[in-house]
Amino acid sequence: MEDIYKVGEQYRDTLATVDEKGKRVWIYPRKPKGHYHNLRIGVAVLLLTLFFAGPFIRLDGYPFFLFNVFERRFIIMGVPLWPQDFHIIALAMISMVVFVVLFTVIYGRIWCGWACPQTIFMEMVFRKIEYLIEGDAPKQKKLNEGPWTGKKIFKKSLKHFIFILIALLVSHTVMAYIIGIDGVKEVVSQPPSAHWAGFAGIMAFTGIFYFIFSSFREQVCVAVCPYGRLQGVFIGNHTIAVIYDWLRGEPRARMKKGKKDETKGDCIDCKMCVYACPTGIDIRNGTQLECVNCTACMDACDAVMDRIEKPRGLIKYASYDGIKSGDHRIFTTRVLAYSVVLAVLVFSIFYMLLTRPEIEATILKVPGQLYQEQPGDRISNLYNIQFLNKTYEDVDLKLKVKDIEGATIRRVGDEGLYIRGGERIDGVFFIELPKSAVKKMKTKIVVQLIEDGKVIDEVKTNFIGPLIIPKRSKK
Repeated sequence: MEDIYKVGEQYRDTLATVDEKGKRVWIYPRKPKGHYHNLRIGVAVLLLTLFFAGPFIRLDGYPFFLFNVFERRFIIMGVPLWPQDFHIIALAMISMVVFVVLFTVIYGRIWCGWACPQTIFMEMVFRKIEYLIEGDAPKQKKLNEGPWTGKKIFKKSLKHFIFILIALLVSHTVMAYIIGIDGVKEVVSQPPSAHWAGFAGIMAFTGIFYFIFSSFREQVCVAVCPYGRLQGVFIGNHTIAVIYDWLRGEPRARMKKGKKDETKGDCIDCKMCVYACPTGIDIRNGTQLECVNCTACMDACDAVMDRIEKPRGLIKYASYDGIKSGDHRIFTTRVLAYSVVLAVLVFSIFYMLLTRPEIEATILKVPGQLYQEQPGDRISNLYNIQFLNKTYEDVDLKLKVKDIEGATIRRVGDEGLYIRGGERIDGVFFIELPKSAVKKMKTKIVVQLIEDGKVIDEVKTNFIGPLIIPKRSKK
């Protein structure tokens, strides 16, 4: 297998997955095992469970997550979002961009190795099935290069059949996040002709998903993913990444007859870290574009260190500056400070979602209208008021001017304020105040929205009154 890996300085201008003629080189990573791989399995099981269970989780009868771009219906953690909430979505997206940048600056591509769907499905689902059916890397290579026998046809057919089933399962789950689980049930329980758009969407995503994980594989991370391409901009000498401790490992030397030259470094040049890498790189050459921080090389190297009775951690999570200075702490003051900023950003996003008013009211004075004097020594203003019910429940509202005795609000047409879930209504309203409450030309008032006797929101506006000229004192 050594012939498929680049050595020396060639890694700087070549890819491990492409040969000199530009032809794809298939990577056969060794089956990973070890402490970090077991931790990644635990994380993958948790994330996959949440992913497949997500469409079935409901709050008050509604999905926990829904991203229906076709009908512009979005639900995040049980909170429905409407087009009128675009400002929240925009702020959340800006916060997420800042979060990604800061997170990458400090923690590198930990996301790629531990939580990215591409890595989780590739390493924890599809490769696991491949190892189970075709065996470890040498057996896979031998099977692929061998003749098409009955055994090979059976193994390949079985593997790809399972791959297609998984792709179908994932595509239906993704569709459930878009149109809801009930919508998916309706699509699959009826003929394709009844739901051509839904059927075509599921089939298209199934084909793309199957192609990526059966053929394209690591090329997504190397050639397609924009996050991977930008790591050279975000990652610096202080960034935590999977790094080879060159001060301890160099100069390399192979062991002879069970003994190692003490004048040499701890690296015995066994290349187990290279054989374990799912993108085919040699981590000893330093951080590279193809590295997704999956820790496979760390587990492989730790196993070798155990066998030669050397300390673990020749390849580990560290920063370039940490290796160079000998400071092997991961959580430095800089890391902790950035982590606090990240926590504040996440909290801000959740705060915006959870504190968003369920009933939104916009009160605007009718243009070109001045105040009107009413009987009983009262003054009125005419307003356009718009109400948006951001929930799925019907509400019956009442309006009241806060802290002004004798103030009234009357809708033109004397219609009620019964607003259905997700509905927007517009109305024209008179707000009347006693003349004694209008002390100046422009008075600040607060209109309360009341449901079942409870104030659910307050909206500020201006009330226009007559110009009051103060009397001059007599000298």
